[in-house]
Amino acid sequence: MKVTISPSPLSGVFTAPPSKSAAHRYLIGASLARGESVIRNIANSADVSATLGCIRALGAYAVPAGDSALAVTGRGIPQSAASLFVGESGSTLRFLIPLCLLSGVPFTFSGAKRLFERPLSVYETLCRERGFYFDKTADSLTVRGKLTPGRYEIPGDISSQFATGLLFALPLLGGESELILTGKTESFSYLRITEKVLADFGVSVGFDGVSRFRIPGGQSYFPVDATIEGDASNAAFFEALALMHGNVRVTGVPADTLQGDRVFSSLAKKLGSGEKISLADCPDLAPVLMAVAAERGGAVFTDTARLKLKESDRGEAMAAELRKFGARVTVEENRVTVGNAPLHPPETPIFSHGDHRIVMAAAVLLTKYGGEIEGAEAAEKSFPDFFERLAALGAKVTYDET
Repeated sequence: MKVTISPSPLSGVFTAPPSKSAAHRYLIGASLARGESVIRNIANSADVSATLGCIRALGAYAVPAGDSALAVTGRGIPQSAASLFVGESGSTLRFLIPLCLLSGVPFTFSGAKRLFERPLSVYETLCRERGFYFDKTADSLTVRGKLTPGRYEIPGDISSQFATGLLFALPLLGGESELILTGKTESFSYLRITEKVLADFGVSVGFDGVSRFRIPGGQSYFPVDATIEGDASNAAFFEALALMHGNVRVTGVPADTLQGDRVFSSLAKKLGSGEKISLADCPDLAPVLMAVAAERGGAVFTDTARLKLKESDRGEAMAAELRKFGARVTVEENRVTVGNAPLHPPETPIFSHGDHRIVMAAAVLLTKYGGEIEGAEAAEKSFPDFFERLAALGAKVTYDET
């Protein structure tokens, strides 16, 4: 799908959509609880739909329970072999693999090839060390094994999603386990979200706040009635619009949220100052911060190495698209520099790179400069009505489905 955005003034109030990160976690927790949970304020993005489809395949019963709510009846530990379609959702895949290693029966995951190009080495090493079956192809993964209580050591600098997956599974084992994150722990805030969600389901994990979890065994998940808070990651695109247009107000993200991407506003204040901006705890803000930096005097972003492991190589992808606006961007191994240069409307269409955050970051700039985005449907991965919400603020958006 091609989307054309014409320069236009924006104004109004934007209410953040439900948090995708929280939705994944609550749906999985509900699938493990014996009894009915109600999960409220849940959005039907492609990623969340993938998790919902997988927990149903694993035996959970999930039905609508009113406006934007689901009633989920869990079945506990998955016991029967199943095929699980995860689409492009890294969270779905990485959160569910350890749960599928609790019963000793085979499970096969399938999905987009790009997803299976992203790192799974943490789980592969874990499986190889324990003699489990781990067979990965270009677009699938089959695992079979049975986790036992004990010490688990994994790198903390690839993705916090591996730790989250283990934190869901290890409390269900018969004895105590220890999870140790080696190296520099990044995306630390996501582990705090996991810890909170587990606590809501009555599951306790002892975290030292740095790198070590003590996880009592023999625990059970209990049903909850939970409401998903607003998504700070997606709200950031509209906070960026507020900076550029001045008359947009963003609501719906609690001031006390644990989401790491809540820091967009504070980081945006540093743009153009020459101060280095670390993205270690908020890599998903990289595209929108780079876009705003190009507009507001440039910036130097550090801790960017993991950007190449996302839905696209986000550093290189954003550099290529920002250059179409006239921006000067340099991508290094663990640093991205956006220079201070005058921008202009892009002379060729913006390419999505199949990445939802590239699409939305580019759209922010196009509301001022105008232009086209090829492959704009990628936004549906996390924010299906992004362009409708943009238009509601006054953006001139036209669609070409051919």
